[in-house]
Amino acid sequence: MHKILIACRFGVGTSLLLKIKIENVIQENNLPIQCEHSNLDGIKGFQGEAVFTVIDVAEELKDVYPDIEFYGITNIIDKDEILTKLNPNYSRKQICNEKHINH
Repeated sequence: MHKILIACRFGVGTSLLLKIKIENVIQENNLPIQCEHSNLDGIKGFQGEAVFTVIDVAEELKDVYPDIEFYGITNIIDKDEILTKLNPNYSRKQICNEKHINH
């Protein structure tokens, strides 16, 4: 089971909506992923594989936490974008390329 954190600045608006959408995509596609939710303070103690957040927050934090994989979601209601970034077959090469292009 993979574990991800869904976070935003305050943990009450955007990240809650993103959490709901991510959980829907996980359930619809039967992905082995467990979600946690927090504000940005929760990143420090997170013991998982990746942090999902909105694109601008991911861009700000990728240098602050260089050992954490950040996935910036451009459109939090776009299930296709979410699925692409959640898919366990999504290669590290694609992730690294997107970090330089989209994040």
